[in-house]
Amino acid sequence: MIRVGIKPLSVNEAWQGKRFKTPKYSKYERDLLFLLPKISLPTPPYRITFEFGLSSKLADWDNPIKPTQDVMQKKYGFDDKDIVEAHVTKKLTKKGQEYFKFLIETV
Repeated sequence: MIRVGIKPLSVNEAWQGKRFKTPKYSKYERDLLFLLPKISLPTPPYRITFEFGLSSKLADWDNPIKPTQDVMQKKYGFDDKDIVEAHVTKKLTKKGQEYFKFLIETV
């Protein structure tokens, strides 16, 4: 799995109303596009595995999926409609040590 050392952004932090990205989401997108490594994608359909290291016990396991997946889609040029299977794990970590890991495989 590939580890990316950035705190995953939740859906709640990503959007203002229905149409506008928050400044926090815009920064997350810029930072993540820079931090994501260059990879070659396998052939779709995809199985994606995420591990989110979050510092709040109250954080929902699914909140960081959509903003993170959308930025990855932009970086790697895939369409998330080709993801047919997903596995997501939430791990508790110390504040300041948030991260996420991911793996994209062919099903």
